[in-house]
Amino acid sequence: MSQPATSEDIGKIGIPHLKRLWSRAQSVRTTGLADQTTDGEADTIVIHGLGLNLLETYRYLYGFADGRTPDFAEFEQWVLDKNSGSISPDRISRIKASLAGEIGEPAPTTTLARVFSDDEMKFWDEHGYVILHNAVTEEQRQAAVEVLCDHLKVNLDDPETWYTTGLGASIMVELVHHPALNATRESPRIRQAFAQIWGTADLFMTNDRCGFNPPERPGFRFPGPYLHWDTSLVAPVPLGTQGILYLTDTEAEQGALTCVPGFNRRIDTWLTSLPADVNPRLQNFSSESVPIAGRAGDLIIWHHALPHGSRPNRTTRPRLVQYINMYPPNLDDKRPWV
Repeated sequence: MSQPATSEDIGKIGIPHLKRLWSRAQSVRTTGLADQTTDGEADTIVIHGLGLNLLETYRYLYGFADGRTPDFAEFEQWVLDKNSGSISPDRISRIKASLAGEIGEPAPTTTLARVFSDDEMKFWDEHGYVILHNAVTEEQRQAAVEVLCDHLKVNLDDPETWYTTGLGASIMVELVHHPALNATRESPRIRQAFAQIWGTADLFMTNDRCGFNPPERPGFRFPGPYLHWDTSLVAPVPLGTQGILYLTDTEAEQGALTCVPGFNRRIDTWLTSLPADVNPRLQNFSSESVPIAGRAGDLIIWHHALPHGSRPNRTTRPRLVQYINMYPPNLDDKRPWV
């Protein structure tokens, strides 16, 4: 069995580490042995740097029905197809620099365009979330709504169409690549918001999915996700962000983002105080959770230390959202997943 490719092995499109990512998948599919490498950070840089979604990439590499792994030429072509046939030299250079650990100097917060007031940043520090109003233009928001509805084949004025979308196991929608969704992700106000929180404008963008959460009714019950974390629960938990763009007005009981405000300030103490035999992910925070209502075009950014999720939609309108996040490359979070 040949060894996995190195990060320096490149193919026709010249992306370092891409062949190593592919060859590890090939090894796993061939041998049946788990991947024991510690390439997670490099994987994330390459996947996000190429404008791909993590889940869709791993599904492509590991999910062929015939049990095989696509050959590398197929994988590179798939990457190109997801990028409309080409990848700019600037993006390739940025991926290379990030993999090499070349981190840009953080921009002083005084030089960043401020979209949050001092009071809003104080609220972020204390509560672990903040709302950016008018995060996208009205035209961008409406275009994203139309794309999501077209994808799901739903009519927002016809409730009977809301339940024929193949939902049931998840409110997540496997819709990632579309010019309208790219336009909202590239909103200057959104980039400025994440830059203000991180203290740098040198940010990678995640290409995340959308969401559609219709009201509960007989035959459809909210499938989750309830309160959870998307980060390792090893203290200390570093800064990390997540974000959700409300594409329509969202009431508190309309399946709104739900979190435990302020948990970012006490998670480390809480984790270290737990008995060794207690699983932190199984603890119930429902009595402390708060739904965050918002207007169409609001972006909510929250600290990944907050237990968060959605909730049953008990109104008469569905919730439509797009998940958007940005982060500086080379965060160097080496914590094991617990």
